[in-house]
Amino acid sequence: MVVDIGSGGGIDVFLSANKVKDSGKVFGIDMTDEMLEKARDNAKQSGYTNVEFKKGDIERGIPSIEDGSADVAISNCVINLTLDKVAAFREIYRILRSNGRMLISDLVTSKEVGLESVNSEDWCSCIDGALTKENYIDSIRKAGFNNIEISQETPYIEGDGRKITSLVIKAVK
Repeated sequence: MVVDIGSGGGIDVFLSANKVKDSGKVFGIDMTDEMLEKARDNAKQSGYTNVEFKKGDIERGIPSIEDGSADVAISNCVINLTLDKVAAFREIYRILRSNGRMLISDLVTSKEVGLESVNSEDWCSCIDGALTKENYIDSIRKAGFNNIEISQETPYIEGDGRKITSLVIKAVK
């Protein structure tokens, strides 16, 4: 089973569904009713039968996914939007089976983003909660993950003396 945290309209869910085929199941988790409705419509229009979209909040819990039931958890630029990254990673850790994998793509900064920069014209809202790479990795470690690996690191944008970097991080429970 694959679980996409912050699945939005479902694109990563559908990409995963194409990989697992009929022998697997992919769950998309989102906290907004509007995105869940859109994702369900997209799935129906495209004929996906091995996907399901459920409501959940990564910081407060995903009650619809049982402990230790997921083989893989994925997320694309969602964790940096949370206030409590350790809680978010603990929830991912909870749903993964032993030796389950997490694959996250997210943004980090070279310096912590101060309140004066949040939602300014110089910074986009998608990095408002971004941490430094070291603090981001530390949050994953505090949640219980080991074998943490940065598989891709790409400079994204620079401004105001800070650099934003896109990371792809793999970790194993």
